[in-house]
Formats: sequence, structure tokens, C-alpha cells
Amino acid sequence: MTVLNTEIHIVTLLFVILETLMFSHQLVFYLQKPKEKKRKYYLILLFLLIIYNIAGGLFPDENLPMSVVFQYILAYGAGFSMGAYFPYYFYQAYNITHLEFHAKYGVLIFLISPFIIFFCILYPLGLDLMTVIYVGMIIPFAYAFYMVYNILWGIRQRYKNRKASFDAILSYIAVAPWALMPLLAYLQVTQLTEVLFTNGGFLIITFLFFRNMIEENRKDLETLDLIQTKNEEEIFSIRCKGLGLTKRETEICQLVKDGYIYKEIGDALNISERTVNKHIQNIFKKAGSNNKLDLLNKISRRVKSA
Repeated sequence: MTVLNTEIHIVTLLFVILETLMFSHQLVFYLQKPKEKKRKYYLILLFLLIIYNIAGGLFPDENLPMSVVFQYILAYGAGFSMGAYFPYYFYQAYNITHLEFHAKYGVLIFLISPFIIFFCILYPLGLDLMTVIYVGMIIPFAYAFYMVYNILWGIRQRYKNRKASFDAILSYIAVAPWALMPLLAYLQVTQLTEVLFTNGGFLIITFLFFRNMIEENRKDLETLDLIQTKNEEEIFSIRCKGLGLTKRETEICQLVKDGYIYKEIGDALNISERTVNKHIQNIFKKAGSNNKLDLLNKISRRVKSA
């Protein structure tokens, strides 16, 4: 059943809506913590999936104001983009270095190049679509299965920790069906079959992100509770450690905070004033400060932010 006077199936539309909501939700968390690279690469994956569903659902449609040839190129291009992104996704999000060649070069050679040659050049020049699909998909079809094996092998080699491995393997199961996309193209399956087959993994990845989000929030609360139970001196030490200061440098910072001069610090720690000065210079370098007042202000701000 199609909707909105288009070729898009209602199930496809539902997946697009759910994935768009999930994308918006995760984007908010990413903007709060932009250093979380796994979430960033997941957002790209989800965005490509949304584009794929829209393109695969809408095209081809003779009522649209664009050529059918161009519509097919867009539809298949969205699918190829998804397939080309998977090695890069696992390479970056799960740090599977074994996939570096495939992430950077393999997909260009074995996926993007066949797409450009057959769909972007030969098809617009008049080559029959079925010929384009049957011939142009041969290399991507073989490479897709090869990549599925390589991703699984990389996961098993990379992870020793059970939980991390569990997450990676579930993500792998979620995207593995895409290896059969060329086969689905050969069989010319219905839009409903294709959407259910390729979007089922979305539910798995969604489960993983909600579970991880709950765990992250729990850890943040535990850290906050721990900091709140500590006294000011302990918090000061934690912040010094956060700047990369050694135990000795932290002791010196504490004495500086208490108003000791270099000679008094040396006497208190049984070290020379020259050694104190050397430690102070190292502390300034790590903290990005050039005087004691600026140093203490930076540490104080870190304490308050905690």
C-alpha cells in the first residue's frame, strides 16, 4: 500500500519516520558530547539509511519531474552509498584497523567504480537496465560477501572484552543483510520485502544505543555522586590529575594554593628550591598557564565544573 500519491510503501514511510526521530534524538546527544565518535559514525549510518529508504521508496515514478534514468541512478546510488560506508563505519566506530584498506580504497575500487561505470555512464548512454544490473552487480556482489567475512573476522580479532565484542557483533548482524542487496536487485523483489530486509537491523542498533545511553547516564550519575562526597582537597587533587599532573606536582600545586613560597614548598617536601621551580614550570606547561594565579584559576574552574 503506497501513500501520499507516491510509490513509497507505508512500511517504508514508517521506517523513515522512526529513523528520523531516532536521528534527531541521537543528534541532540552528539551535540552535547561531540567527542563521542561512535555516535557520530552511527548518525552518518542512520542518515544514509533514511536517504536510501526515501530514494528506494519514491523512485522510479514517472509522475516526478525528472527522468526515470536519473531516478534509477539516485535509487541505486543510495544503496551503493550504504554498502560503501559499512567498512568505514566498523573501521572508525569499532577501531577495526584490519579494515583500513577496504574503508579507504576497497569500496572505491569494488563498489563505487562499478556503480559509476555501469549506472552513471553506460546506463545513461543507452545500455539496458537489466544488463546494467546483472553485469554491473557482479563485482559488488562478490565483494559484499568478502567484506561481510572480513568485518566478522576483524571483530573477532579486535575484541577480547565480551561486552564490547557483543556490541560489535550485534551491529555486524544488523548490517550484514546488506551484503545480499545485489541479490535482491537481481531478483527484483518488492519494495516491502527490500525495506523489511534492510531495515530490520535498525531495531538492533537502536536497542544498542538506548542500552549504552542508559549505562552512560548511570556512570555519569555515579561519578557526580562520588565527586560530591569528596572534600575540597580531594576534588582539587582529582582536577590536578585531570590536567595530567604527577603526584609530586599535585602536592606542589596544593602548597601553592595554600600560599607557600617556593622555598617553603621545598622545605615541606624535602627538595631543593631549584627542583620546586622545575616542577612549577612543568605544571605551567601541562596546564597551559604562565603564572600561579592563572594556574589556580584554571584548576578552580575545573573544580566548579565538576
